[in-house]
Amino acid sequence: MAPRDQSCGDGGEVDPEGGIEAPLLSSGSSFFQDPAHEDGDGDEEARRRRRRFLLAGRSQSNTTSQVALVGVGVCPIESLDYELIENEVFKQDWRARGRGHILRYVALKWALCFLVGVLSAAAGFVANLGVENVAGAKFVVTSNLMLAGRYGTAFAVFLVSNFALTMLATVLTVYVAPAAAGSGIPEVKAYLNGVDAPDIFSLKTLVVKIVGCIAAVSSSLHVGKAGPLVHTGACIASILGQGGSSKYHLTCKWLRYFKNDRDRRDLVTCGAGAGIAAAFRAPVGGVLFALEAVSSWWRSALLWRAFFTTAMVAVVLRALIDFCKSDKCGLFGKGGLIMFDVTSDYITYHLVDLPPVITLGVLGGVLGSLHNFFLDKLTFRKGQKYKLLLAAVVTICTSCCLFGLPWIASCKPCPSDTEEACPSIGRSGNFKKYQCAMNEYNDLASLFFNTNDDTIRNLYSAGTDDEFHISSILVFFFTSYFLGIFSYGLALPSGLFVPVILTGATYGRLVGMLIGSQSTLDHGLFAVLGSAALLGGSMRMTVSVCVVILELTNNLLMLPLVMLVLLISKTVADAFNANIYDLLVKLKGFPYLEGHVEPYMRQLSVSDVVTGPLQAFNGIEKVGHIVHVLRTTGHNGFPVVDEPPFSDSPVLFGLVLRAHLLVLLRKKDFIPNCSASALDASKQFLPHDFAKPGSGKHDRIEEIEFSAEELEMFVDLHPFTNTSPYTVVETMSLAKAHVLFREVGLRHLLVLPKSSKRAPVVGILTRHDFMPEHILGLHPFLFKTRWKKVRFGKSAFTNLVF
Repeated sequence: MAPRDQSCGDGGEVDPEGGIEAPLLSSGSSFFQDPAHEDGDGDEEARRRRRRFLLAGRSQSNTTSQVALVGVGVCPIESLDYELIENEVFKQDWRARGRGHILRYVALKWALCFLVGVLSAAAGFVANLGVENVAGAKFVVTSNLMLAGRYGTAFAVFLVSNFALTMLATVLTVYVAPAAAGSGIPEVKAYLNGVDAPDIFSLKTLVVKIVGCIAAVSSSLHVGKAGPLVHTGACIASILGQGGSSKYHLTCKWLRYFKNDRDRRDLVTCGAGAGIAAAFRAPVGGVLFALEAVSSWWRSALLWRAFFTTAMVAVVLRALIDFCKSDKCGLFGKGGLIMFDVTSDYITYHLVDLPPVITLGVLGGVLGSLHNFFLDKLTFRKGQKYKLLLAAVVTICTSCCLFGLPWIASCKPCPSDTEEACPSIGRSGNFKKYQCAMNEYNDLASLFFNTNDDTIRNLYSAGTDDEFHISSILVFFFTSYFLGIFSYGLALPSGLFVPVILTGATYGRLVGMLIGSQSTLDHGLFAVLGSAALLGGSMRMTVSVCVVILELTNNLLMLPLVMLVLLISKTVADAFNANIYDLLVKLKGFPYLEGHVEPYMRQLSVSDVVTGPLQAFNGIEKVGHIVHVLRTTGHNGFPVVDEPPFSDSPVLFGLVLRAHLLVLLRKKDFIPNCSASALDASKQFLPHDFAKPGSGKHDRIEEIEFSAEELEMFVDLHPFTNTSPYTVVETMSLAKAHVLFREVGLRHLLVLPKSSKRAPVVGILTRHDFMPEHILGLHPFLFKTRWKKVRFGKSAFTNLVF
């Protein structure tokens, strides 16, 4: 970049010698002009000097990490603007705000948190209501056919219903709302880190998420509702924060205070916590999940609002559950009760119980890291038809496994005191006297049709070897383990919490049955600890998982054992790979800024990663030049440089955003010549004119038409330029700049020269410039250093030290 003279030249030139675009550097620029060369030779010399200047920096553009996998398609990725834009319009607006405006702003914040809590609870209730009624209807029909001895028809009904439900969820996700695929937690995590992806929080995504989740969970796939409910709560919060949906003409002017990324980020954080609270009825666990698992920035004020939001979820859920106790909700309550309704008896434990618990934690860490490895390798990224075919294959295999497993399980005598029919797979004779089912499900019908919630409740309950066979438990463990991995790779709304909890509970009971003789703990408690171990080994969450389990079981006596298991499983798993959500974030290609600094960043300065050519504008710029730059680049921030007569020497005035430039161009309040505007910008524009649209939605320069006369006019950028952008000197280490960039939540970080004799700004750093792909692509020698390992995996030691 170089300053330009007061002539306000056209710029936008392209160097024909090297094809290097230099829209800021005109041949008339005072930075390149030499009074001794005003003829052709002088022009040629100026061209060569300009070329050398550009090549002195990096003339290549950063094209790494610019797109990511959102749902089933590749989409462009941008960043969010968490920084306060302190321009003249912003300052005038805050000066004009009185106490009434501030009180209204604070009251609306709490009101939105209340609405997020209420609507998230309603969404969780609707999801559970739908699952229990749809799965319950399938249970009633198929179990009646089984009891009538019509096994072939029962299998056909079971298979066809599962197939139809799975394909419904897949078709909705693939063709209607691709962003609704998966749990949505990686998308929420990336958004709260500052990544803006298209349609991840749209109204269409919200509807498909709820409907698809009901269909997917009801189809007997090993998926859960917890992850989708986190995404659902985030969608609700984002839609409320942006004032509704402008696409569907559902907007509210009262909410225009929150049409910015900072306030919307806080609401989405509260929404994510509300989703966990709705899934597990664990309000404190929801707050800790938002703090530990998905958020990148936190402060005490947000803690209060998040807790208030999750408290509203708990209150509303309890009211809805009480309403349904009067049999007004169909089959709701006959199976699970908003995920789980488990309790634990009074327990005691001694020193002799520690070795089995430690063994449980170690094996849980190994199984959790292995689960992450398989899920990372088996997540399919094919086209739409392949997604449909894969969903069909997986649902058929799952139905066959679930229907066929009880036929190889041992039988036991029917209870003598039961008044109901005893399920049997025998055709005649003595088989009618025996209950032939996998014993951990109590009867054959519940193996097929009850939701995962009931299965987990049964596994958590007290039991002995007479009630649970090791062979059945072992078969079910491996089946649920791998079916959960394959099911999550499908293009449908699906969560990881429930399959991991289910597999962990099975694994814990299996360990209790094998080594329980050496412990005084009940096998049901082993199942609870197994769930914690596998959650800690896969998701690497400790505090939030601990609190969720305690809130589920309502027993604080388990706290030391749960803490011990979580700490051991997480430590063991960290030695192998990253947590599952970090792996999925990288798999999807989101440019996520880690909380720690990569060691090789300490070897580089910010000047080593700055790419160019840099695009900038004069304080008073020609409309045609602005339009040209916006149409030929995708940059979202541009330095504004003042030169004489507006300043004594070339000086950086600030940073102007693309979104604000589009507002100015759309308004068309131009000036006829290159002189300072006498108009008051605060009277020409209102603060909500610069409000941020919904996530992933942006204005386009191609939508604005200009006449030839308008392109020759000028616009004064001074009132709309952020005069206090964050800046660093070019000699600062990249590691130090990374810490500043992430902790403050920046989108642009200006790099200033070390010498005052150079151009006033060297370049701009964005989050893409901190990505390992970009840095290691510019400096391949870093691959040969002893720190190259941290590029691909993070160990616990690296996280602690760096």
